[in-house]
Amino acid sequence: MRLDIISIFPEYFAPLDVSLIGKARRTGTLDVRVHDLRSWTHDRHRTVDDTPYGGGPGMVMKPEPWGEALDEVAPAGGAVPRMIVPTPSGRPFTQAMAAELAAEDWLLFACGRYEGIDSRVVAEASTRMPVSEVSLGDFVLAGGEVAVLVMVEAIGRLLPGVLGNAESVADDSFAPGAMESLLEGPVYTKPPEWRGRAVPEILLSGNHGAIARWRRDEALRRTAAHRPELLGRLDPGKLDKHDRKVLADAGFPEHGEDMAN
Repeated sequence: MRLDIISIFPEYFAPLDVSLIGKARRTGTLDVRVHDLRSWTHDRHRTVDDTPYGGGPGMVMKPEPWGEALDEVAPAGGAVPRMIVPTPSGRPFTQAMAAELAAEDWLLFACGRYEGIDSRVVAEASTRMPVSEVSLGDFVLAGGEVAVLVMVEAIGRLLPGVLGNAESVADDSFAPGAMESLLEGPVYTKPPEWRGRAVPEILLSGNHGAIARWRRDEALRRTAAHRPELLGRLDPGKLDKHDRKVLADAGFPEHGEDMAN
């Protein structure tokens, strides 16, 4: 997969040289190219922003450098990337979207700053390539760089060969089909006891059926405690009597009753 990232802070992406993503770059699984937007400015101050039309606070990123950058990075007539623009007003980024983007051959990330990128840039780019405006959540960052780092890691780890154990992807929280979007339960490793805290005995039993049941129970409890809105996404047809009892014991009897009908 090829990833192009355009930013006024290319140094922000040094973390992409380490850990799993860094290894994927070294093995050729990921071809990451980081570009400095200021390379497409033509004044001595390398200006990329200006005051907004209509007044208001802050500055807006100028269309000219963005237009030239996109023309050079993804020239017309060649292969077409999917452009991703991080913005609080975009479509929420989810594990399902990460899987969707991991299936692409080429992604181009446009990192906005200040009050954002002149809206004509996205409108013009949309005539040449698919464009997705994407949000990490209901909060505002200083720029798109942090959001791109998050997305690249979430996407990159889904590529074949990036994770040492491919089954880890299938067991992720929010993975498509992974326990119906339940949060993952607690995990443990050796030693069996640490600072007076023991690993749950069921995990040492060797009874794989009982362990699977325990993990599902813990996932239901954790989801009820931390993300109760996700309970509404559960498929009633996949919930058994034990599931409904766990939900009732966790303080959500109405979910168990509704799902039982």
